[in-house]
Amino acid sequence: MKLSEIKEKLKELQNISFQLPNGEMVASHFHVTEVGRVSKHFIDCGGTVRKEEVANFQLWNSNDYDHRLHPQKLLDIIELSEKVLGLEDLEIEVEYQGDTIGKFGLGFDGHSFTLQTKQTDCLAKDNCGIPAEKPKIKLAEIESQNTCTPGSGCC
Repeated sequence: MKLSEIKEKLKELQNISFQLPNGEMVASHFHVTEVGRVSKHFIDCGGTVRKEEVANFQLWNSNDYDHRLHPQKLLDIIELSEKVLGLEDLEIEVEYQGDTIGKFGLGFDGHSFTLQTKQTDCLAKDNCGIPAEKPKIKLAEIESQNTCTPGSGCC
């Protein structure tokens, strides 16, 4: 989800909720403690220099049960961040404390924002000899290569 998308969703909501990938809800007294720009400048394993930028939201739970974050307040924080930090319409990455700090993508299911798991990837598969897709093997081909049969003594 991009900044422009969350801003539109926030204008329609009365309350904000976030759902973890396992289906559990983030406690309703969460805070968004940071909105920022995260830049990553790196070299992939194939030697290509790359740059990535995301808008970063940090969710945090505390024992402050009296101050809920309302949609307009989060919208104000995002708009201030766009102005002060010069944020463009970037993809959003959410940090949330589980056993360790997790980084998630952000979606919306019509009611709640959803934290979506992210995966690592090799960005230079062609240079590393990694096939684009796992080769599909038919079970019959594997069985025809097997010379071990029941009762032959090889098993």
